[in-house]
Amino acid sequence: MEQIVHKKLKVNGINMHVAELGQGPAAVLFLHGFPELWYSWRHQMVHLSGKGYRTIAPDLRGYGDTDAPPSPTSYTVLHIVGDLVALLDALGLDQVFLVGHDWGAIVAWWFCLLRPDRIKALVNTSVAFQPRNPFVKTIQGYRDVLGDGFYMCRFQEAGKAEEAFASTDTTSVIRRFLSGRDPKPPCIPTELSLDILFKAPPPPLPSWLLPEDVDYYASKFDKSGFTGGLNYYRAMDL
Repeated sequence: MEQIVHKKLKVNGINMHVAELGQGPAAVLFLHGFPELWYSWRHQMVHLSGKGYRTIAPDLRGYGDTDAPPSPTSYTVLHIVGDLVALLDALGLDQVFLVGHDWGAIVAWWFCLLRPDRIKALVNTSVAFQPRNPFVKTIQGYRDVLGDGFYMCRFQEAGKAEEAFASTDTTSVIRRFLSGRDPKPPCIPTELSLDILFKAPPPPLPSWLLPEDVDYYASKFDKSGFTGGLNYYRAMDL
């Protein structure tokens, strides 16, 4: 972990924090999810750099030590993919192996579609590709199938989710999201406040997540807040 190099790069009009490890000719770009950071890939970076790869993990737009524009209109897939193309240019890389998880997987699918010339191969986890329906907006589609209580629908109103997250300490928010065992996506009836997510004690940490890991995430989200990450959901129909 100590050998990971951190830098700030100007890409696509924002300052992006990037973690790097390894000097190999082939590069791997890791894209994190919500609510996560470059830190989610720390173990994979160490392992693959030891195998001769150059590993790169940014804090995506809106997260951690990367700039977080306030408006959801700055978080379309075109903005995020544009950030990553500019990042590869700044690092002098023509192509990368791309690895994504959660929101990072969604971005990775679109990166491959929009700029296949920059991707050697893709490894995605947790999110299958979902093409846009030309007849139904994405969020409306979720409302139709899963109801207004589906968490992505509940995240749409600016400030509401942030208010719920602020109802408890950031460490508890991170533990709730990263330690959840329920495979079903959260659905909170609209007559209930979102802060019900944090009323019960968070589940025990899994073996792969240490208290100091949670503290790292919490320290960054204490500074940045959650609006940047939530804006990805608020831009889904743009």
